[in-house]
Amino acid sequence: MTGMTGLLLEDRNAVIYGGGGAIGGAVARVFAREGARVFLAGRTRARLDAVARDIAAAGGKAETDQVDVFDQQAVEKHAEAIAATAGSIDIALNAVSVPHDQGTLLAGLSLEEFMRPIDGFLRTLFITSKAVARHMGRRRPGVILTLSEPGAKLAVGGILGHGVSAAGKEAFARLLAAELAPANIRVVDIRPHAAVDGPAAGSYTKDLFRPIAAAAGQSVEELLDGGAMAQGTLLKRLPTLAEIAEAAAFLASDRAGAITGTIANLSAGALVD
Repeated sequence: MTGMTGLLLEDRNAVIYGGGGAIGGAVARVFAREGARVFLAGRTRARLDAVARDIAAAGGKAETDQVDVFDQQAVEKHAEAIAATAGSIDIALNAVSVPHDQGTLLAGLSLEEFMRPIDGFLRTLFITSKAVARHMGRRRPGVILTLSEPGAKLAVGGILGHGVSAAGKEAFARLLAAELAPANIRVVDIRPHAAVDGPAAGSYTKDLFRPIAAAAGQSVEELLDGGAMAQGTLLKRLPTLAEIAEAAAFLASDRAGAITGTIANLSAGALVD
């Protein structure tokens, strides 16, 4: 087990689904910096390889695999290969993004638009969690990290599918923690708000928030950096990718070894009902 000094994740094997994305890539870089051997999985090879190059240039260890996280057999085969190569999977993060609607009220929302984030996000969580859990725990503690959003608690119009999916992700993490605790596996959900520097890092949120920003007479960058969205938090700012990544590394480490079945609120104090 990692001690209280030195690298947080020394000799740990971590798989990150959506590892080429803004949050997934940021977390992967910090995990590698903290001593983990990182396995990046996702559908876009070029983005995965770019993150792996950054990690290698900093002296870390990273491997990439093009995997469709909606393909259960492919994800299970990939997890088995990692376990066979590395000996175990110690940490898994699902940072997969699913483009969806925000801003459309019930009258204008189709069933497909409503269900897209619910089915998409929860399907990938089930598939990836089931694939890695069988290779975790027992003598080596395992950690499964998930991501949600403040929409899980908000009572506002225009986020029906988004809010239900966010609440579902948090319920999934809490219930899974109860199932996996006897196997020495922790499950922690991280609830950041939109990352202020996410669009600059290639996040799909730039397209997602463009209509909302336009309605407010702002650019997406203005909306996130001190604008309307930031003003809805206690700190009057949104979290950075670095803050999310550093928190994820701590939660994945033995220093957070007593934390499971809960939500880590990294939303800068989003005002929720």
